Amino acid sequence: MSFGFKTTWLAVRDVSPEEVADALELRYRQRLDWETGTELAYDHGVFVARPVPEWTLAHGRMHLLHDTDPTYPDFPDRLRALAALIGDFQYFRTERVSDYHTWVKVESGEVTRAYCYIGMTGEVPLRLGEPTAIEKELGVGLVGREEVRKKWGDAEWDAWHAAMPTEHEVMRIAADWSVCPPLIEDGSVTAPGIYGLPPGVEPAPAS
Repeated sequence: MSFGFKTTWLAVRDVSPEEVADALELRYRQRLDWETGTELAYDHGVFVARPVPEWTLAHGRMHLLHDTDPTYPDFPDRLRALAALIGDFQYFRTERVSDYHTWVKVESGEVTRAYCYIGMTGEVPLRLGEPTAIEKELGVGLVGREEVRKKWGDAEWDAWHAAMPTEHEVMRIAADWSVCPPLIEDGSVTAPGIYGLPPGVEPAPAS
């Protein structure tokens, strides 16, 4: 299975892996096959490849946009700056243990849709734009913490939690917006990708 669960990735349409790697300022670059690059990026660094026509994916569990986070106030600004270099793109993140799930769509240089839920704390730190059709179909991404009421009973809380996403909804949204990485068969990807480290990240110590 390709990446997707327990990681972070970008989906960029009609932009080459080289251009995305340049925008991310990747250093120590290596040309690697899909399986090797994907595995390495789960542990360290970022892997950028074009596994399907039209879409370039950049994946890094720890280091993709490592110096910012959806919970930071400057996160939308960082995405706008990246869009100035690569155009429209999408950002996804899933973390199973903390139940941390994010999806963002950037169009024409602006963040048109963004949602972040952290199940461990019950927070919705990022919520911008109107829910897309797939979110409405899945019934997720529709509410935030501002809907929470102190006097709620069990039924109200159950309904609120039911409207919170899981990693599987993130994959469904990715499939609707662009491409769902876990559905990519490793053996179908023949073109190599680019593995590298963003600024501030040094090579992992030799084991």
